[in-house]
Amino acid sequence: MSKTVGDFFWERLHAWGVRRVFGYPGDGINGLLGALNRFGGGIELIQVRHEEMAAFMASAYAKFTGGLGVCMATSGPGASHLITGLYDARMDHMPVLAIAGQQARTAVGGHYQQEVDVVSMYKDVAGAFVHQASAPAQVRHLVDRAVRIAVGQRRVTALVLPNDLQEMPYEEPPRKHGTVHSGIGYTPPRVVPHENDLRQAAEILNSGRKIAILAGAGALHATDEVIAVAEKLGAGIAKALLGKASVPDDLPFVTGSIGLLGTKPSYDMMMGCDTLLMIGSGFPYSEFLPKEGAARGVQIDIDPGMLSLRYPMDVNLQGDSAETLKLLLPMLDQKTDRAWRRQIENEVAEWWRVLQGRAMATAHPVNPQRVTWELSPRLPEGAIITSDSGSCANWYARDLKIRRGMMCSLSGGLASMGAAVPYAIAAKIAHPSRPVIALVGDGAMQMNNMAELITVAKYWKAWSNPRWCVCVFNNQDLNQVTWEQRVMSGDPKFEASQRIPDVPYHRFAELIGLRGIFVDHPDRMASAWEEALSADRPVVLEVKTDPNVPPLPPHITLDQAKKFTSTLLKGDPEEGSMIAGAARQAIDSLLPGR
Repeated sequence: MSKTVGDFFWERLHAWGVRRVFGYPGDGINGLLGALNRFGGGIELIQVRHEEMAAFMASAYAKFTGGLGVCMATSGPGASHLITGLYDARMDHMPVLAIAGQQARTAVGGHYQQEVDVVSMYKDVAGAFVHQASAPAQVRHLVDRAVRIAVGQRRVTALVLPNDLQEMPYEEPPRKHGTVHSGIGYTPPRVVPHENDLRQAAEILNSGRKIAILAGAGALHATDEVIAVAEKLGAGIAKALLGKASVPDDLPFVTGSIGLLGTKPSYDMMMGCDTLLMIGSGFPYSEFLPKEGAARGVQIDIDPGMLSLRYPMDVNLQGDSAETLKLLLPMLDQKTDRAWRRQIENEVAEWWRVLQGRAMATAHPVNPQRVTWELSPRLPEGAIITSDSGSCANWYARDLKIRRGMMCSLSGGLASMGAAVPYAIAAKIAHPSRPVIALVGDGAMQMNNMAELITVAKYWKAWSNPRWCVCVFNNQDLNQVTWEQRVMSGDPKFEASQRIPDVPYHRFAELIGLRGIFVDHPDRMASAWEEALSADRPVVLEVKTDPNVPPLPPHITLDQAKKFTSTLLKGDPEEGSMIAGAARQAIDSLLPGR
């Protein structure tokens, strides 16, 4: 049998280093699937339950490996299902290649079944490079450019292959006018700023007395450099959500997360600093950064489009964060006045006491903060933690202490529900020997994550380490939106939109051969985590949590207080327990441990 376009396609991706593709079958990609089967295991197909989950997994695989994530779907609905996960990768600057099928070339334009203009549909999410192949000799350069642009620009790219083309004999491009002869291979360049720009940045940082550092996802590979700069400048380090693992939380000058899901020490540091150093972060909320003009600023980012976007910086440094900090470090003066650092460390120590008090406060039945508080000291070495969007992300951001060597992530720029379980599956496939924990709300579990537990059941026995756990916060409430309605809009909880059914998630896990654990008493929480993290198979840990424990922001504005008061005046269906929960949190903020 002659080599088909499909055969060549997988050979070429393998030559680029691709070893896994996440996808779901359909007749629009039958030629690719047959060729992948013939390829003989050089590239593993991870079969998901839904194409959206394949794209989320490709995004997470890129995050947890630093390499290219690849997902695949059939034509029509399969291709459209990929879009949400592709936008997750697009907004978090992850290199992902999407492969989509298409109807036969002779049918295109004929209103054929499952004929969708995929190229037009992908023009935004994969705008860096999206093309539909029309001839066998074209496929070589399409693959090469799609991969090189994805990894080189950290963007989403897409290839659309008509199903009849996939099974045609492959042809190399002839050496004549109108053909393209491409090759494989890419090594990221060393990108650093000019020395003069580095000296200008050092001058600003050296002249500052109260320096704050904000570390994002671009600082994940620069842990030692960020810490060294903070030590020299006497600075505190706040972290954007995607940069949660950039520096460990056991350092006394790490203030934790920033923003609505952030900490009071991070907020106070940003409001009190006179100099801001932002490293690899696109943190979007300006109200949590210094007031414009109150602080001088230096920003480091590999992407020039992100420079001076969130705060008007005095010096913008385009470059790799680790390499740039290495060059900047010798230019910085050692700060001798440690008053600012002592202030930050005192506030951080007090904040951890406040969080302990909040986590241990009485709730009905289990305080959701206690779920992550009890997990924190029990996290295994090298653990990978994923979180969904929603109120569980508050407790992930604030209560979970990440140690050196751990990894963690979530859907950052898109903030999509339903990403935690596919992220956790991709993390385990990328690092099968490492323990993986996903934190998920019951809304996301019902939306699309329960089905992906079947994917776990399909693959877990091949993992070298079976420790994989998803913790479900079961409060029968779309909790983050409920509190946003109360605090941002001044509206009481809308039962019709917010209340969701009670589902026995742990029993579903048992039904498909996984381990199920149920917790409805706070004193059971610690031992439940120990049981889950030592199990001989993947676990669904279901915790019956209180929906009326408020995810308090680090700073409550007058407008938020007015909106909350308006909610009470209008009457909330859970007004009594809501007020009690808010009061408990306020008391424990003032008197931690009581």
